[in-house]
This record gives sequence, C-alpha cells and structure tokens, in this order.
Amino acid sequence: MAQLLEFFRNFDPGFFIRAVVDIALVAYILYRLILLAKGRRAWQILIGIGVFFALMLGSEVAGLMTVNWLLKQVTPLGPVAIVILLYPEMREVLEKLGRLDFWGTPLTATSREDVTPALDQIVRATMLLAARKTGALIVLERETGLDDVIATGTEIGSEVTSELLATIFYVGTPLHDGAVIVRGNRIAAAGCTLPLSDSPNISTNVHMRHRAAIGVSENSDAVVVVVSEETGTVSIAVNGKLNRGLNDEKLRQKLYEAFGKSTAKKTRPSTGVSFNFPRRRSSANGASRNGSDSGKQDAAAAPAAPAPPAKPASRPVSKDAAPNEEAAP
Repeated sequence: MAQLLEFFRNFDPGFFIRAVVDIALVAYILYRLILLAKGRRAWQILIGIGVFFALMLGSEVAGLMTVNWLLKQVTPLGPVAIVILLYPEMREVLEKLGRLDFWGTPLTATSREDVTPALDQIVRATMLLAARKTGALIVLERETGLDDVIATGTEIGSEVTSELLATIFYVGTPLHDGAVIVRGNRIAAAGCTLPLSDSPNISTNVHMRHRAAIGVSENSDAVVVVVSEETGTVSIAVNGKLNRGLNDEKLRQKLYEAFGKSTAKKTRPSTGVSFNFPRRRSSANGASRNGSDSGKQDAAAAPAAPAPPAKPASRPVSKDAAPNEEAAP
C-alpha cells in the first residue's frame, strides 16, 4: 500500500502521456508497414527472416553449436541483404510517404469476394479468343499483390466480362499486346508488361507470351491464362509451371482449383438447366411457328384419329375384291 501511494505521489502526467503517444505512434507505423508488406514478396521475405532468427535461437537452445555458429556468421550480412531484397518495397514506401498515401492505405491485402463469376467469364473469353487464334495473356491475382505490374499498364477498374476481354485483346486495339490483370471480379489494368522468366529449363519453342506468363507465376502466386496467337492453344501457368492444351472444362477446373472453388457445385445446376431449356425452346418454337407448320402438324395428326377405317384392311381379302367392297355402297 505504501508503494502504491509512493507511485501516485511521484506520478508525472506529462511523462505518461508522452509514453502513450510514443508507443501508439510506433505501433501505428508498424501496423501500416505490415499492411504494405502483406500480400507482396516482402511478406514472404519477412517471414523467412523470422524463421532464420527462430532457427538461430533454437539451435542455441538445443546445443547445436556448429549450426548456431554458421547462422551467426551470416547475421552481420543481414542488413545489407534486407536492403537488397526489399529495395522495391522500400522505394514504394518512400514514394507513398511523399504522396501521403501511406497513411490512408486501406486493409485490402486479401480479397474474400466470390470470384466464380469472373472465372466463368474468363473461360468464356478464352475459348472465344482461342477459336479466333487471338493472342491473350490474362493474369489472375491471388494473395501476392501485383501493384508494380499494374503500374506498367492502363488502369481500368471495370467488371470482368467476356465481351470486354475479347475487345481488349482484339488485334489493332492499343491494349491488345499486353497483359490484363484481374483482381477479384474486376479488371485492374490492361496493356501491362510482365517480367520474363530466365529459367534454363524452359524449352526453346516457348514464345515470349508464354515466357512472360511463367515469369510472373514464378515471382508471385498469380494464375496466368495464355492463348497462343499461332495455334490458338490455351495454356495456364501456376508456380512457374506451364500446362498446355486445355479445353474449356479443363481450364475451368484448373482455375477453380487454384482459387479453392468446387466444380461439383457448379455442374449440378447447369445440368438441370440444360435439360429444361430445350423443352421450353421447343414448345416456344412450336407456338411461334407460322400456319403452314401448324397445318402440317394437324395433317399428320388427322390420319391417326379415325381408327375404324383400319378394320377392312385387317380382313384377309384379295386385292381385286377390295374395290368391289368399296364400290358396293
């Protein structure tokens, strides 16, 4: 009790306020830095740094002296390595600080919206472009942000539709020769430039469009849909691997799997619609036909109505007797 009274006697309100403001400001800056890093390559780098220090502490506790010594030898190079690895993100932070965008960055690192409509529209547009042998490059953003790639193109911000995608990649339009970035259910930008893959394992017959798709899938977790301009072949690139020769069902399945969607839920309603629509169309078309068609139907149905005339034909009579029987009345 005496210690508590001594604490309140020596309590300095000014020092307490300054400490609270100091802690809150540091916490807010760290919070904004985490928001900026989350969803980018910098987030994986920071996680890797945390794992490195965890291994160093764990090796020291476990008594692994050789492993701990090796990790400690690498530690002095950490600041230089961090600056090199995080150079693009650090530059972006300084630019945003100058524009004051850093302080109002919303929490949009990961999108939770349903992207199923966008995936269906992309499949439809891809098949349309493949049939016309029109080259296309569609990048679907997932957890890793692609703001640096979006900055190289023209921002659109429109809803994903197959008609708009087909228009963008139409030969002769200003944006047809670049990549389209899809974020959620919206087209973020078009005419974007993608980094090319420098992997030595890529075959020599892989052209620039496919090499760019592999490159952006290596640098991020994006899913890239490619349509070959020469053959119209549809391909998809995920995690640096290119899968070629896809039809609409295979492409839809790959996209649904990449975004954690189930194709079973999508196929069940579609089968019910496919069975019902042809019946409605047939009845509607029959109702909308002209009088000649309805007359044909009536004429076809008329002979089936009078059943009694079929009785004389069922009796075993000769061909010559048949006229006499008909003429008798």
